[in-house]
Amino acid sequence: MPKGLKPSSSQIVISGTVTESAPNTFTQSEIDLQLNVLDREVFVVTSVDIDLDGPDGIAATDTQMNMSLSVTSRTSTGSLADSNVLARALLQIKAAGFADAGVGFQQNHPETPMTSMDYVSIISTNNFFAQINGVSNLAAKSGVFRVWGYRAIADAATFAALTQSELLSA
Repeated sequence: MPKGLKPSSSQIVISGTVTESAPNTFTQSEIDLQLNVLDREVFVVTSVDIDLDGPDGIAATDTQMNMSLSVTSRTSTGSLADSNVLARALLQIKAAGFADAGVGFQQNHPETPMTSMDYVSIISTNNFFAQINGVSNLAAKSGVFRVWGYRAIADAATFAALTQSELLSA
């Protein structure tokens, strides 16, 4: 348990879907956590999983699907280098220069946290966001996610620090 936090719920599972509004179009969905910010309630993320539709296999064309979950709104899918990103998934098919549909590659981060970690992230605002974007696909694609965590009450100093850090990471 992180210092300055007192659990106020048991484990909660949040699942959802985000679908591109059109093929290869960045799309973002907001997920409301319904936290009681007046009581300094936060959401402690303990694990994250992302599952994406595969990119289209098109001869001589590189295709990909990107999805991220973040604690603040974004204008593109995020990477692990972005402090506001909880998790990211990337599926690619490298086919440029090939007569067939190419070779597929996959990256997911972090599907499951290391066992020595107490948590993946702490969300101090009322929501988090799911982003998706394909490249060179023929149809709009979807991704699904599942986030595990619990509600906790933060002491005043911890809540102020978490909220300021989260808002500055936008």
